[in-house]
Amino acid sequence: MSTTPKWVTKYARSADAHIAYQVVGAGADDLVFIPQFWSHIEVFWEEPLVAHFLSRLASFSRMIIFDKRGCGLSDPIPLTGVLTLEDWMDDVRVVMDAADSRKAVLLAHSGGGPMAMLFAATHPERTSGLVLLNTYARVTQAPDYPGGIPLSWAQALQALVQSSWGDGLMGAWPTAHDGSFRQWCGRLERLSASPGLAAATLRVMMALDVRPALSSIQAPTLILHSIGNQYLQLEQARYLADNIPGARLLELPGDHHTFFLGDTEPFLAAIEEFVTGHRPATPVERVLATVLFVDIVDSSARAAELGDRRWREVMDQHDQIAERQLHRFRGRLIKTTGDGLLAIFDGPARAISCAIGLRDALRAFDLKTRAGLHTGEIELRGDDVVGMAVHIAARVQASAAPDHILVSRTVCDLVVGSGIRFSEAGVHELKGVPGEWPLYSVSL
Repeated sequence: MSTTPKWVTKYARSADAHIAYQVVGAGADDLVFIPQFWSHIEVFWEEPLVAHFLSRLASFSRMIIFDKRGCGLSDPIPLTGVLTLEDWMDDVRVVMDAADSRKAVLLAHSGGGPMAMLFAATHPERTSGLVLLNTYARVTQAPDYPGGIPLSWAQALQALVQSSWGDGLMGAWPTAHDGSFRQWCGRLERLSASPGLAAATLRVMMALDVRPALSSIQAPTLILHSIGNQYLQLEQARYLADNIPGARLLELPGDHHTFFLGDTEPFLAAIEEFVTGHRPATPVERVLATVLFVDIVDSSARAAELGDRRWREVMDQHDQIAERQLHRFRGRLIKTTGDGLLAIFDGPARAISCAIGLRDALRAFDLKTRAGLHTGEIELRGDDVVGMAVHIAARVQASAAPDHILVSRTVCDLVVGSGIRFSEAGVHELKGVPGEWPLYSVSL
């Protein structure tokens, strides 16, 4: 729910490659974010879940993010070329130099981890701290490393890259996500690397083993791992904690491997505390609430049809109607979204009644709306709200047809006896939310 900060892509020059990078935020501490083996630093910002994660990092640091050579906007490498950790370590060094960063905390996810560990061990004078997020020293199992992934999994992943690169399956593997997320993942894959280069890079990643370097890491190290990670088992993180001197391991709730899926706030809070020395300063209050998202269907087309002046008048009317309905049903407006709103309520029946009132009132202006509701625990952060319940409500709303009000099963169960009737709207996969979700349409 954060506002996306401004970013500009620049290029750092190494001896034989141009490396694309961005510097975002103005915090006192430099933080270099090293993504997995495929990335595109501009496409990242197109997905709200990724933009939220990066924006939170930039809110407490001077975040430096880059595409390693062979990825995204950085110079490609020949398919016959050899990628080495030394090359990628050099990318970190030249980007830090270009960003005028003498020393930084390295935050590495997944395939970015081995390179970050080797950099920290090799360049302690440039590394003020090391954060390892869902990553590893070695990917696959070995006789002396039973915690790695089975060879069959590694082979399945390599086969997936060979056959389906660009289809968005990498972001969905080994769990499923909805169609729009798959489309974005496919775009990210295609613009990150060609299929041949992706396969070649993955082969290198599968062969890496930086375990001998772990004992040489001097920087304070924080290891974060999702307890239910479906790709890397906890044993991978525990091995890092046992072999990096003084490392601290936090095993956090969640079953996602990808850094921006699921409830990311516990991970971000831990990173912020590690980097700055204190937890997020904004007071957090956790409450149960019903979250309502409403937006206007085809707002861009309607705005073009009406013209700027008339559209502004219509939106002024929209805001006045929303204010009246929220006051009537004791809702709290969190924010307007240009063509809709986000609000919370202390009761699901009132939230549904408000959605009905908004829909009916806006019909007078020939505007159709879609609404989504979910009840769950949220975090109040000043004037904003965050948490999985907010994310679920947004995804429920995105699944609604024009003039429909969709709710989760939780909302249905909580309004039993209210007289509100529902019809089944099918079982849906909600973007970034595990499992399948039965949704219900308010019947009128």
